This record gives sequence, C-alpha cells and structure tokens, in this order.
Amino acid sequence: MKCINCGTDNNLKDRTANQGRCTKCQHLFAFEPTSMGNVKITDPMFAKAIADISANNTLSFTQKQFYYLLDNRIKFKAGSIFGYIFVYIFFNIFISILLGEFTSLFFGSYSPLIISLIVNVCFIYYFYSQAKSIKINMKYRRQYARSLQIIGCIILAIGIYNSLFTFNSFSLFVIVIIMGMLSIYLGTRQLGRSGLLEQEFLFSQNDFQGWLNRWQQINGSILKILPSPREGNKPTPVNHDVTAYSFDRLIVCDSAVIAQLLIANNFHFENNCAILSINGYPQNIFDTTMQMLRRNPDLKVYTLHDCSPQGISLIHRLRTSPKWFQNTDVVVIDVGLTPRQIIATKRGMFIQSSLDSAQAAKQLNGEIRQSLSTEEIEFLESGKFVELESFTPQKLIQVLQRSIAGSSNLQGDDSSSILLGDPGNDMYVVQSFG
Repeated sequence: MKCINCGTDNNLKDRTANQGRCTKCQHLFAFEPTSMGNVKITDPMFAKAIADISANNTLSFTQKQFYYLLDNRIKFKAGSIFGYIFVYIFFNIFISILLGEFTSLFFGSYSPLIISLIVNVCFIYYFYSQAKSIKINMKYRRQYARSLQIIGCIILAIGIYNSLFTFNSFSLFVIVIIMGMLSIYLGTRQLGRSGLLEQEFLFSQNDFQGWLNRWQQINGSILKILPSPREGNKPTPVNHDVTAYSFDRLIVCDSAVIAQLLIANNFHFENNCAILSINGYPQNIFDTTMQMLRRNPDLKVYTLHDCSPQGISLIHRLRTSPKWFQNTDVVVIDVGLTPRQIIATKRGMFIQSSLDSAQAAKQLNGEIRQSLSTEEIEFLESGKFVELESFTPQKLIQVLQRSIAGSSNLQGDDSSSILLGDPGNDMYVVQSFG
C-alpha cells in the first residue's frame, strides 16, 4: 500500500514491522486492509474518493454523499463478460472430462454428459443469483444477466447438436431446450428489471463513521465535507438597497442539507437565484428572501427533491401554503427526482426500499396522486425511494444548470420539460435527471 504522504510503497511486512507507519516518512496509515474483514479500504483509495467527490477540493459535499460514493467504490467489482464465458467454457470442458472419468463406473459413457448438465445448472444458478444481488453494482448485475443470455445460447447450440446427432436422445433434447431457454429468459428478465432493482449499502453507517473519524484523526479534517445545517431563527439584518431587488429564479429543496450544499458551492451566486428549503432554511434570511421574490411577477420556481413520498409532496406544499405561493400563478418546474425519471432512465440509480416509505406513499394526497401515473404510484407504494445525496455534488449542479438553461423558453420545441396541470397553475416536470 502506497503512503499518501510520500508515495512510498509499503508491503504488509514493512507496515507490520513499523507499527503501521510508512518506512520512509513515518506517516501513520489510517487503514490496514488485511485486518478489515470482507470490506477492505486502503489509504490511497480513501484519498482518491475524497478528491473525486470534491472535484479535487473545489466542491463541498455532504457526509452521506461520501457514504454513497465509497460504497460504490468498494462494492464487488465483477470482471468482463468475456471472462465469465471463458471460465464457463473452461469449467465445462475441464470438470466434465476430469469428473467424468471418476464417475464412469456409475454412469458409464453418459458420465461426462451428466457432469456437464450439473455444471451448467450451477453456472445458471450462480449467474442469476449475482444478477439479483443487492451487494453488486448495477453495471455488473447487467453483465451477469447478459452472460446468462450468452450461455443459454451456447447450451442450445451445443446441446441440441449432441442430443440429436451424438446421443440421439429425445429426453436429452428436451432437457437442453429447457435449460437453454431458462437461462436466456432469466437473463432477459433481469436486464429488463435492472434499472429498478433495489440496492443496499455494503457496510453500515457506523462502520463508515468510524473510518471517517479514523482518517480525520490521522490526516486532519476534510475541508470540503459539510457539517449538519445550522438553523438560526434570529433574522439577519439585510441592507435596504439589497432588498429592493428581486430574483428571477428560486430553487426550493425538500431538505436543508441539499439547500446548504448548493449554497456552500455558490450555486446562488453563479446562477443568480435564491435557494431555500421547504422548511425555511436558511431561517435567518427566509422572510426577507420571500419578500424579494414576491416582487417579481415572472418568477420561476425550481423544485429539487428526493424521489420519495415526502419529496413528491413538495410542489403541493408550495401551492397550498400561505408561507409560499398559495393562490398565485407562479411557474413551477420540477427538476426531480420523480419516479417517472427513474423508470425512464437507462442506467440504474441507487434505489432503496422501506416499509415507512411504502406507508407514506399510500397516504399521499389525492391531488398529488392524480399527477402521477399508475406505474409511478406502484413504484412509491412498493416502498422504493431514491435520495438526492446518492448523486455527487458535481452531478446535482450539472442537472440544475441544465434544467435552468432548458427552461428559458418553456413553450419552445427544445424544452426538456412537459406541462402538467391547468393553465394559470402551471407545473413543468423535467423528463430526465442528468
């Protein structure tokens, strides 16, 4: 493992003899992967994760965003489809011949065939279980699913030939057809479902917190990681000259954490917009900001929220709360996350599931349910949800910037948003997320 301080490569023997320190600069290693069990972390891996999520220390990020990123980096990384098929063919040939000789006393000349069938059943079962595994990245689940399709074709091609011309067995022909078609079906089924499969974290929040504390004890505080948002109820005096102006855009988040993230990365300055959370964060300037916003008759409101029952309710709260935009015709553009975006996406997002989320979805307001498709309601009522913090700061900023740029002319042909609701109470939904 390389030392992050001087770059010297220290093997296990060196680290052990030097009490976990670099042999050259004596810098203490934060992690010892050989003693960490199934989840192994190295100092260079952790350092690179910090550099990547902060875009080389230029963007602030939340602790949970780092949790998501580290989980994605550590999760089991599978090989290539070519590698799977090579192993599959090798085992079929090697084991069938090797074990066939040992079992020929029991099964005679059919011994290699029987062993081959058993090997194929084992591979189908293994690939299918990996394609469903919540401990594997979505990309690699799809690779296992495609491998199921390929080995199904191999089974059909070779099996049909052998059953008809080598063994002349109708029973074997039926078995081969069933096995091959089952493998193709399971692979195709998993590919079709891969975008909506649930995931779980490979390690616990407590483990992650322990690693984070250990890293900061040895290497100092991570400058770009954000603390929990502070809620200050005491209004902050604002210069009268400033309050005379307004904003053309407002971004409303369903959590103070996301609002804090955007503000910390100066999104409001660079895009000339106000940023608030639905609960009023930052509280010390909330009332003043709302006064400024209500002066602009052409105000556009962008909502950014989790794909969850609480997040989906964000626009309804804006429309019905006197604290926000009750009885106004302000234009609202829903950036996401929505079930529609997750269902339509070509790549798998980090989908989680909970009974609490399922229960909350069943209690959604009737007006909210009317704005959702049957498929979206089924998604939510199954308990599935996706958090904004599963995306990196860079991705969230890119999505918002594109949404703002794409909504400059909502009636134009180039708009990436669709109109929902009645005229005079316009709500636009961005059709894709990122």
